[in-house]
Amino acid sequence: MTARRADYKHILPLQTRWADNDIYGHVNNVAYYGYFDTIVNDYLIGAGALDIHAGAVIGLVVETGCNYFAPLEFPQKLEGALRVAKIGNSSVRYELAIFKAGDDQAAAEGHFVHVYVDRATRRPVPLPPALRSALEKIAA
Repeated sequence: MTARRADYKHILPLQTRWADNDIYGHVNNVAYYGYFDTIVNDYLIGAGALDIHAGAVIGLVVETGCNYFAPLEFPQKLEGALRVAKIGNSSVRYELAIFKAGDDQAAAEGHFVHVYVDRATRRPVPLPPALRSALEKIAA
């Protein structure tokens, strides 16, 4: 059974783009990963937990996955949903869903895992307090 909107802690309005459609007339699978990145980074930046330009710590994606349940297409208003499934010492598992605007059942559900590393050395580091706090607010 697919996720419902109420299963998620954070919702972000999205809009399909012309370039998202493929030759078959629906949003191509690769576009969903762009939506996922947008949802997570919008949340983290808005929460003051991530400085993408000058922060000492950055997140690297080490695992992703997505299941598709209903087609989406351009032009269509969407809603991206986010929750945190697991917080580790230097990693986090995000769970995401994409909904047609107003729908309660997800058109797609996915996840990805970030490992947070030192920007210069690329070695794992403990989650900074501001990041951990932001993640805990949307933990499932």
